[in-house]
This record gives sequence, structure tokens and C-alpha cells, in this order.
Amino acid sequence: MAEDEKSGEPIKGKNELQIMKELVDDLYNFRDCYFETHSVEEAGRKQSDVAQEIEKTLKKLEEKEDHFKHKAEFLLQKGRCLNVAPDFSVVAEECLSRAVKLEPGLVEGWNTLGEQYWKKGDLIGAKNCFTGALQQSKNKVSLRNLSMVLRQLPAADSDAHGKQVLESVDMARQAVQLDVTDGTSWYILGNAYVSLFFTCGQNPQLSQQALSAYAQSEKVDRAASCYPELHFNRSTLFQYEEMFGSALGGYSRAAALDPGWEEPPEREKQLLEYLKKVTELIQNKGKVKARRLRTMLSNLNTSALGPCSSPQFRSPTGRVGSLEPRTLTSLTHGHNAGVAALGKVVFSLASEGRMAFTFGMVDSEETCIVVMVYNTADSWGVLIGDTVVIPEPQVKRNSITHKDEV
Repeated sequence: MAEDEKSGEPIKGKNELQIMKELVDDLYNFRDCYFETHSVEEAGRKQSDVAQEIEKTLKKLEEKEDHFKHKAEFLLQKGRCLNVAPDFSVVAEECLSRAVKLEPGLVEGWNTLGEQYWKKGDLIGAKNCFTGALQQSKNKVSLRNLSMVLRQLPAADSDAHGKQVLESVDMARQAVQLDVTDGTSWYILGNAYVSLFFTCGQNPQLSQQALSAYAQSEKVDRAASCYPELHFNRSTLFQYEEMFGSALGGYSRAAALDPGWEEPPEREKQLLEYLKKVTELIQNKGKVKARRLRTMLSNLNTSALGPCSSPQFRSPTGRVGSLEPRTLTSLTHGHNAGVAALGKVVFSLASEGRMAFTFGMVDSEETCIVVMVYNTADSWGVLIGDTVVIPEPQVKRNSITHKDEV
């Protein structure tokens, strides 16, 4: 009978540790799937609701602490519980450090400790934890966390930063390959592609890969559509791609999901103000007086085409041959091959935030359009009255309605 009791002890302990793990798993599920059981209108309560659940779970764990305080699995679950909070916890760091010392092969312990170092601002310590976990076992959590850390680590120069971002994309891809049904891994791959897009020359293919990864994240994981960061990061890309309606909608959604986060409503407001200002300047042609405008346009002629009129002119797409001047109204949506737009500058707006350098241009028919120029040097700009030629212009027409504003 005594032997049965002794052999039963570890089984009972194992069952209790399993129950503790399930309690902490439920806590993560409560945080990550909050909007499956709560409306977006309750978003302002999420942080306090999660904090209450952490306290409840912690209390249940601490009831068993005297019995299990030297067990790696117990220390891991206590550390995981405290790690649900957004800020660094000294107690979590202590628990997790002890857990991995007791059991160096505890991959989840290394990953959670790495997240604590990250919250503390120790990126090198975080990277070492995730790398160490990968040495124990190849797993998606270490890979995607390492992907995020690599993008944030300071680099000696732009080349070194570019290499880190490329490595970050590779880590995120590997995480997705290990589990194609994990929405968080797809979301982090999307973020990695956004970083690569802005770091390595704005290749349109990278932009599409980022948008596809975000879409896949939402497709495979319902909770992903409630990540405020997903909507915010995707909107940054939408804004750059001049998909302004989608960008405004995304910033608005991010703000609704996390009312305490100041940047999304600020970006939304900034973009709305920019669009209103541009619309007004187009309508009044930069407030240039009619007589001055006629004088400016009187010396606008095809001699201004310069090298674009040469049969040897090579366009950005590689086409060789002279370009035919066209009025703005005759341009078609999309890429206009073999032609050039010619006009006079009537207004300009300095770059702000993620906005491109923007100016207004009027052609010989007094049609006014807005021109967006990307990757300009800080010292570059145009003056009112300057003549501008745009070879093979890329034309987009935007009509935006947002919160009943057109």
C-alpha cells in the first residue's frame, strides 16, 4: 500500500503541473482571443481585464508554490503567467532563469526568458536566449522572435542593417514553414517583408509579399484580424502605395482595437489633413493668380522635354526612343509608356511622416494634378514656376470616403 502511495506521488504532481500549464494556456488564450468574447467597444477594458486574469492565475499557482517551487515546470508556468503582461517583470526573469538552469533543454523557458529580456531592453540577451532555444530544438516561436529582434538590433552601417533584415525575413519564413496554420508567424513574416521593402529599394514585389502574408495571417487565424499592430503596419504600406482609403481604414481599426495607443489616430489625422490640403490646392491650382498662371504657361513648350525628345532616350523601364508630350487629361490610369507629361509647378508640400514629397503641376490646358516623388534627398525640392517633365508617368486616380468625409 505504501509503495502504491509513493508511486502515486509523481503522477499526482505531474497532473497538478499539467493543470497549471492549462491554466496559463487559458490566460494566453484570454489575452490573444479577447475580441472573440468581447466587442471592439470594450477594447479600453482589455488591459485591465487581462491584468485581473493574470492576478487570478498567479494566485492559483502560488497556492501550490511551496510544493513545486524547485520544479523547473512550475517556475516556467509562473514565468509564463507574468510574461502575459506587456511590461518587464523581475520576478518572471528570476523564475525563468532558475527554470532553464534546472532544465537547460526547456525550450519554452528560453523563449519566454528571451521575451523578458526584450521587454527589459536587452536585445543581445534576448537574441542569445532565442538562439540557445534553437540549438535545443528548431521551433517557430524562437525563429519568429529572432526575426523581430534582428530587425531591432543596432547595426554598424546600412549594409549591415540590410543583412540583418534579410536574415530576419529568412527566420520568419522558416517559422511559417514549420506551421503554415499559425497566424502570428504569417503576421511576423509580413512585418519582415515591410522592413525589407523600406530597407532595400521599395521593390513592388516585396510590398505584395507583405500584403499576402498579412492576408494569410487573417485567413488562418481569426484572432489575427484583431491585432492592432497588423492593421497599423499594413496601413503604413497602404499609405506608401497610395491606397489612402485602405490606410485610413487600417489606422482607424488599430485605434479602435487599442485605444491607449496614440500613434494610429495621430497617423490617421495626419493623413486626412494631408489629403484635405492636397485636394484644396488642386482645386484652386495652388492659389496662383490667373494672370500669373497664364504668364507661367506662356513659355511652356516642347523644348523643355530636353533629353526626353532624343531618339536615344532610355526610359526607366528600359524603352529606348523619344517620348511624345501629352496633356494631363489624355493620360490613362497606370503606366503611360512612350509619353511624357509636361507642366509648371504651382505648389509643393514638404515630406511629413511617411508621405512622399508632393507638388502640384498645371499643363498647357490648365489641368492641375498632384505629383508624388519618392526617395528624394532632404535638400531636393521644386519651386513655384519650375518646369517639370515626367517621363512615362504612373497615374493613379483616388476618390476617398472616410467616416463620412470625402
